Amino acid sequence: MKITGIETIALDIPFSHGGDPYGWGGQEWKVLSTLLLRVETDSGIVGYGDAFAYNCRHAVQAAVDHMIAPIAIGHDAGDISGLNHALQKALHLFGRYGVTIFALSGLDIALWDIAGKAAGQPLHRLLGGATRQTIDGYASLFHYRNADRVAERCQAALDDGFTRIKLHETAEPEVRAAREVTGPDIPLMVDTNCPWTPAQAREAARTLKPYDLYWLEEPIFPPEDYPALARLRRESGVPIAAGENACTAFDFRNMFAAGAVDYAQPSVTKVGGITEFRKIAAMAETSGVTVMPHSPYFGPGFLATLHLMAARAPEGLVERFYLSPQATLYGDLIEPVAGAFRVPEEPGLGADPDASVIEQFRVA
Repeated sequence: MKITGIETIALDIPFSHGGDPYGWGGQEWKVLSTLLLRVETDSGIVGYGDAFAYNCRHAVQAAVDHMIAPIAIGHDAGDISGLNHALQKALHLFGRYGVTIFALSGLDIALWDIAGKAAGQPLHRLLGGATRQTIDGYASLFHYRNADRVAERCQAALDDGFTRIKLHETAEPEVRAAREVTGPDIPLMVDTNCPWTPAQAREAARTLKPYDLYWLEEPIFPPEDYPALARLRRESGVPIAAGENACTAFDFRNMFAAGAVDYAQPSVTKVGGITEFRKIAAMAETSGVTVMPHSPYFGPGFLATLHLMAARAPEGLVERFYLSPQATLYGDLIEPVAGAFRVPEEPGLGADPDASVIEQFRVA
């Protein structure tokens, strides 16, 4: 079975989240930018993947169209690990991080979707079988910079059935407001998105420790300073999570060797796809680290995350952006029920994206 075509499909789906839009790179964030990969084979089986594309969609799409597709077309669609390795090797000159690996991740997810469809089995069966049928989730809130708004959104998430909440805040009043709403028994995480020096992070961890954080996420810049993260973890006594900015299993190997984290957060749309995620999960298991995937997206990568967690991360939680998009590609399949998500049982990823949503929100 050969790869005969790779089509990139760019979508911008507007969303609301109860606060002022914020984004990365100084840009407002008002739409969910999704880059789907539609991969055709000479057998007629079609698979879908997506590459991480928030505020970098144009660059990732160009990488797929001009770097990934010319190598991959004509390759054996069933030789997923072989093609992943060949692409990493052929493209290493352009960096084994960021846009290049995002693009490769999208193709890898689509090929695993094809493999599951060809076998007539859900993806988790190909990965060894599911250890659970539902995955508990946590509401991943936006950065509001306002204690009253944080309290309001925490209460809304609890009312919607979530029993775990993650903030994107860096100030103590917002964290205090969240804990006052949740009470002592709701796990509360704080993602800071790499704002501090090691010294600043130590002071912040000391300030936030009374709020009994389930984890403190990415407190240090640069995120790959694993020795500094390890020191903070040892000295503060606060559990540390990181990994959404890491790419390939080699980066996670360095993270685990340093003793930098309690929770590893590989993102299947960023690390190199399902193929690399499997390696990371295996290393985490042997390193005594719990996998808590980064999954704030609504395309094929979210479905892939559910399958991977069911088969390879039995203790992990799934991250769900606490927002309301105008439409989703998979409808009820990716909607939480009492704060949990169903593991798909249909072949491949479990479903193809909704063609009507693609037609409505596709952009050039």
